[in-house]
Amino acid sequence: MKNTLIFIIFMAIVIGILSLLSGTRAPRIPEDAFHAGITDNGVCLKCHAPGTPAALKQNHPPKTECVICHKRKRKIKQA
Repeated sequence: MKNTLIFIIFMAIVIGILSLLSGTRAPRIPEDAFHAGITDNGVCLKCHAPGTPAALKQNHPPKTECVICHKRKRKIKQA
């Protein structure tokens, strides 16, 4: 039982370290007037489609699934 517990703790630490080292995180959706209320990908593509001023780079991953990676900034609750 003790060996099993040690193994589980060791694996949890290894998985945690690997997830921290797995790469960069996607930037959060800015909290400004342009991005207020965005909840669907179609709105993003109005400004970030090819040929627009804020077009995505060629190496950007799937360009039609924005809100999967990009989340809203967390609001800090004030007491």
